[in-house]
Amino acid sequence: MLVAQRLERLIPEPACALDYRGSPWKLLVMARLSAQCTDERVNLVCRQLFARFPTPHDLASAPLEEIEEIIKPCGLFRTKATNIRDASRMLIAEYGGVLPNDMDSLLAFPGIGRKTANVLLGEIYDVPSIAADTHCIRVSVRLGLCSKANPLLVEQTLKQLLPKDMQFPFNHRMVLFGRHYCTARNPKCEGCVVADLCKK
Repeated sequence: MLVAQRLERLIPEPACALDYRGSPWKLLVMARLSAQCTDERVNLVCRQLFARFPTPHDLASAPLEEIEEIIKPCGLFRTKATNIRDASRMLIAEYGGVLPNDMDSLLAFPGIGRKTANVLLGEIYDVPSIAADTHCIRVSVRLGLCSKANPLLVEQTLKQLLPKDMQFPFNHRMVLFGRHYCTARNPKCEGCVVADLCKK
């Protein structure tokens, strides 16, 4: 696909912006905290969070009020605090601390939807996946890859358009491209590598 080729040249080595340091549990927590919050803020907050609660066991037994106080800058802190504590408990009780590698199991975790589950599957287990976040959705519609700004439709459409081994790297590039180039307001259209393909 032409879009994939051009974005690969622009962003040859896409990487996860969440600094989870190879820990699947930390990525689970950070991905939940990133909802309606920037990755930069999540990284900053989680330095303190993981210094205070370095393991799933520590977070699982932590006082809710203490978790809330630390993660407050991420927004929606009461719901997120409950989610990440309960997710840590579930990870220990049901999976012995090992993050499961299938969609249905991940969706059973508190606060985890398809987007986050796809991030976990792609980033941790190299499972072909498309995490249809706001950037990926916006760029997909602007480039005419998808007709509607619907997360499930974007996920399914991109999966059909791309070979399995290209799905998650392409998804990463779409997110980064949407975040830094094809922004919601004032996109950098001049000199854009896919300007000739844009439908907007």
